[in-house]
Amino acid sequence: MAKKKTDAKPAALALDEKSVWEALKRVIDPELQISVVDLGLIYKVEVDKKKGEVYVQMTMTSPACPMAGMIEESARSHISQLPDVKNVIVEVVFDPPWSIEKMNPDVRASIGL
Repeated sequence: MAKKKTDAKPAALALDEKSVWEALKRVIDPELQISVVDLGLIYKVEVDKKKGEVYVQMTMTSPACPMAGMIEESARSHISQLPDVKNVIVEVVFDPPWSIEKMNPDVRASIGL
């Protein structure tokens, strides 16, 4: 018996903190080829469902990071694709400064650190 083809799409993720973290996992540091989540660059995620607003506080591996603008825009773009998002605020901070200890321990071990 042939399967019936449907146009049904999978249910979209709800706008919540977990879905924002999942979106940020797809943001890859272009130099290190590791997600900003695994690098420990994300310090805070806040979601206001009523306003459709997402606030992310993140850092870079260095204040002189040449890819900072690209990474920040990639984060904004990935979050903006979530349902019900109307506004994304990405704040790049350098206090506290990033350190290798903020990385996911499994990723750190896989690259020999």
